[in-house]
Amino acid sequence: MSDALARLVALREKPTRLVLGLISGTSADGVDAAIVEIGGHGDDTTARLVASISHPLPLALAQRVWALADDYRVDQRGGAVPVRRAGERAALLCTLNFDIGDVFADAALAVIEAAALRPEDIDLCGSHGATARHEPPIGRGARGSTLQIGEASLIAERTGIAVISDFRVADVAAGGHGAPLIPLVDYLLFRRPGERQCLLNLGGIANVSFVGDDLSALVAFDTGPANMALDAVARAASGGAEGYDKDGRRAARGRVDEALLAELLAHPYLAEAPPKSTGRELFGRDFVRPLIDRYSDRLDDLMATLARLTADSVADAVERWGSGDPPLSRLLASGGGVHNPVVMGRIAERLAPLPVGSTAEAGVDPDAKEAVGFALLANQTLFGAPGNVPSATGARGPRVLGKISLPPSR
Repeated sequence: MSDALARLVALREKPTRLVLGLISGTSADGVDAAIVEIGGHGDDTTARLVASISHPLPLALAQRVWALADDYRVDQRGGAVPVRRAGERAALLCTLNFDIGDVFADAALAVIEAAALRPEDIDLCGSHGATARHEPPIGRGARGSTLQIGEASLIAERTGIAVISDFRVADVAAGGHGAPLIPLVDYLLFRRPGERQCLLNLGGIANVSFVGDDLSALVAFDTGPANMALDAVARAASGGAEGYDKDGRRAARGRVDEALLAELLAHPYLAEAPPKSTGRELFGRDFVRPLIDRYSDRLDDLMATLARLTADSVADAVERWGSGDPPLSRLLASGGGVHNPVVMGRIAERLAPLPVGSTAEAGVDPDAKEAVGFALLANQTLFGAPGNVPSATGARGPRVLGKISLPPSR
């Protein structure tokens, strides 16, 4: 057995482990990194956030990720150039996989420095990577496919830390959607005896988990678009100077176009029953670019309408699929959208009198929750314990998630 593998196996004997979690969400606007002190696994899991940061993803690199869902590449000036040859697309993907891995390694080293620790102090890393493509299964008995990039072997090489990555594919191989993957984490971190709660993440795509005492009955799914569309409008309205609608200012001064809102709320995905998942393929460039062109002289109104779409599609999903016994006791939100008062205010208005707040109320930083989640999923894999929730993803059963990339032997 190699030294690196022996060290990995020995981690299971430690009472607590320092695990680093990394994720770039569907918006691909940065890399969230968190160091978590974890004890136990499964229902006995304990977790304490040690440090977290949001590490920037260079715009040119983010543009290359966004382009993967479309038939174009980005030139040196940020322009869109059609991709016509399969070999060219394969070359772009191959290079991007390692370029993203480099940025993830940078983020890992940066959060270690922020925590005043050394790489050798970290026991394990869980990296979700960046989603290059996600094709959910469509139809009974169908199989989906998914591809996350950000080469884990490069992260392990540069940090000297064992990395567990590629979490989605085992669930997809078992007939599931491979998403959302955080519901198990929601259950481990937030469940309270005798209660049912809604955990909402407002990332590029919004997703909800309805968490009660019984993990096998947990329902979770992607509700529809969130920051992905809002960020695209912010970039268009500001000529690229703004990466997002800070504090919801543009949405607040815009007027909701009720006709457009009704048109968008009629999108077939929003009416689908869970399990379901979505991403840039459905709500990326092909969704938002025609809207930006159509509302080029009313972009604040478009922002207000898309903010309302985000909030109302979330509220509709909670009202339709969140009923049960006992009734929901509260909604706790996380992700970048938690800082948008227009979106959060509308959700609270729609769901009143249900208390609506952020995961900070339960002691979890809403900006770090997803990165914390992949640290916990890596810990599950370390113990050979399942990381998916079949009732949420539609997989045939529980599966151990992820692939292991070992660092050089010390």
